[in-house]
Order: sequence, then structure tokens, then C-alpha cells
Amino acid sequence: MATNTPYSHIPLPEGSIEKETTTINLGPTHPATHGVFQNILELDGEKIVSAEQTIGYIHRAFEKIAERRPLYQITPLTDRLNYCSAPINNMGWHMTCEKLLGIQTPKRVDYLRVIIMELARIADHIICNSVIGVDTGAFTGFLYVMQYRELIYEIWEEVCGSRLTTNIGRIGGFERDFNDIAFTKLEKFLDEFPAVLKEFESLFTRNRIFMERTIGAGPISGERALNYGFTGPNLRAAGVDYDVRVHTPYSSYQDFEFSIPTGNTGDCYDRFLVRNGEMWESISIIRQAYRKLQDMKGDEAGIYHADVPEYYLPEKKDVYTKMEALIYHFKIVMGEIDIPPGEVYHSVEGGNGELGFYLISDGGRTPYRLHFRRPCFVYYQAYEELVKGSMLSDAIIVMSSLNLIAGEMDG
Repeated sequence: MATNTPYSHIPLPEGSIEKETTTINLGPTHPATHGVFQNILELDGEKIVSAEQTIGYIHRAFEKIAERRPLYQITPLTDRLNYCSAPINNMGWHMTCEKLLGIQTPKRVDYLRVIIMELARIADHIICNSVIGVDTGAFTGFLYVMQYRELIYEIWEEVCGSRLTTNIGRIGGFERDFNDIAFTKLEKFLDEFPAVLKEFESLFTRNRIFMERTIGAGPISGERALNYGFTGPNLRAAGVDYDVRVHTPYSSYQDFEFSIPTGNTGDCYDRFLVRNGEMWESISIIRQAYRKLQDMKGDEAGIYHADVPEYYLPEKKDVYTKMEALIYHFKIVMGEIDIPPGEVYHSVEGGNGELGFYLISDGGRTPYRLHFRRPCFVYYQAYEELVKGSMLSDAIIVMSSLNLIAGEMDG
């Protein structure tokens, strides 16, 4: 166990020369720890003897803040969890509210959400895998794929006006329909990104230096991963094919055909390969959803939200001309609509794993109790086991391959 003193001692057999170990701080000021979480490493030379992780440098109390807000005002708070794939957080929260309120969304809304969520998954994996490359000394791959993360942001910008923290969509659907520019940019992404992703893979997958840096680094078995509560790519890299989209379908994911990439050893290399495989599957899902949208005819083709005036802001032109719309607008904005009592849990497959929302309502205007299941917070506890016995140079690669997002580390 690491100590707060500069040196600790490892007991050795009688007659042996006693060795001193060094205790260092990896973070919170290290660039890889974002200034908000700390790892106290005990080193024997460059070998990690023990590690102790601390997350107390970020404490926003966002669950308590959310419990003082009406449902629709909580959406921007979810953006600040995994901000690398914020729209998935938004959609997961909307679906949780819809489960409590008994709202059934139209198929077109489901398919539009699937497109947005899978774009977010790709954006998340682009960041994670390209940064693993940077941490192993290969900067080129980062440059190749980052321009398509930018294109994803441009699509979101057309849909909601925002890029990183999107606040995208509303309870019941979207605040506006996708415009032609958004679909044009989506077609450009689907046409161009596969070739770039293939080139990105060719730079790393069989690269001897990259393989030597990642194969065998930070491995974990499927059993140990389950014991820790792993989900998402980090669990699937250990050989467990659990995916919320398949095991508990939401947003009409049962209408799509896709595979679940898995690994064997659960090391950094397998986590890299699984995320690459998931990007290919996300491309396939987006194409299927886009075709389904194009096949829709008549009134179904123009729907982008459910008919729930108590929770969905009316169009501004109606607010100016219709008394009923003005009343609903006032009540929603001022938070004067009571929500039904109930207790619900809803989860989605986030960029890092199962992102869950546990909501208890006592019939008031805000949640009585709200808990967010953040996958990063859950699996960071395994970091010591993953790096123990490794070299100091492996500590950052393991951290990057886990894709630790500081926004989910709230203490």
C-alpha cells in the first residue's frame, strides 16, 4: 500500500540488502489525469509495486443539484458526465423521464436518436483510440481521425446548435427536425469515414511498436471484470459480450442487425480492437437507421416528437398566436407541472458502458431522489489491480485504454 511519506520499505529475507521504494503522485496535475484525479504510485525502480487512486478533486454534487431541478432542466447536467459523447447522456435521461411519464415515442424519433447516439459512440471511440496512439508515441493516427470527430460535431450543430455539451433533444423527441444540411453532412460522414477508419487501423493494428506497448498491459479476466462491475468496451474486451442495446433494447435497437465485438485477455490491445470494431458496427447501424428514415412515407416521415404538450415546449410561433400554447410554455418554463409518483431505472449503452438513471418521484415537480450510474466511476476502482507489477510507462496507457472521463468521476 502506498504511503504519504517519500520512502517506504519492502521487507526482504534476512541477509539481503534492503531496497527502498519511491512514492510518486501521478496526477492530479498530470495531463492524463485532467487535474481532477490522483494516483499515488509506489515504485521499485520503474516497476509499480502498489497504487492508490483518489477522485476527491472533483465534487460538483450534480445529483443533488438535479434533485432541485424540473426534469427538462436536468438535461444540461447530464452533458457534463461523459462529455466526449454527451448526446448519449441526454437521450438516456429523456428515455428515463419517458418511462416514468408513460410516453411512447414514434419510430422516427427512435431512429433519429439511434443516429445521434451512434455518432456519439464513434466520436467517443475516436478520442479514446487516437489518444492511446498518442500515449504510445504515434501522433499521426490522431490527426487522421480527428477531422471526422469535427464533422460529427457539425452534424450535432445543425440539429441543436451545440457541439460538445449538446443539450440535444427533449422529452418526447427533438426540439426540431433534422434539416437538409444535417443529412448532407451525415451522408458525407458515411461516405468518407470508413476509408479513414481502415487507414487508422492499418497504422496501429499490426504495428510492432504499438503491439509491444499494449499487448499484456493492464489485462483483466472476464470474471474479475464482472466482479468489479465493468460494462461496455472494457468488459467486452475481457470476453463478456454484454451490451445494453442487445440485452435490454431501447429506442427500437431491436430493429437493427449488428454484432458485439469482444476480446480475450482484457488488455490495452484488446480494448483498442474492441472499440475499433464497435465503430464499424456503429457505421452499419447508422446506415440502417438512415435507410429506415428514407423509407418512411406520409405523416410518419415528418414526425420528430411525441404528442405530449405537458412536457414538450410548443413552437414559438404558436406561443405568440395561441393561448393554449402560451399556457403550456409558461408552465413548462416556470417548472409548474407535477410529475407522477414512481420509481424507475433506465440504462443505455454509453460510450464507456452501462449509463443508468435511477429516478424516484414523490409526485412533486422535481425528483425526490436521483442517481446516475457512471461507468467510469465504477471501473476506475480496478486501476490498482490493472497496473500493479507493470512499468511506470504502462500507467498512462492503461488509464487511456480504460477511457477514464473526469466528468464521471464526481466524488
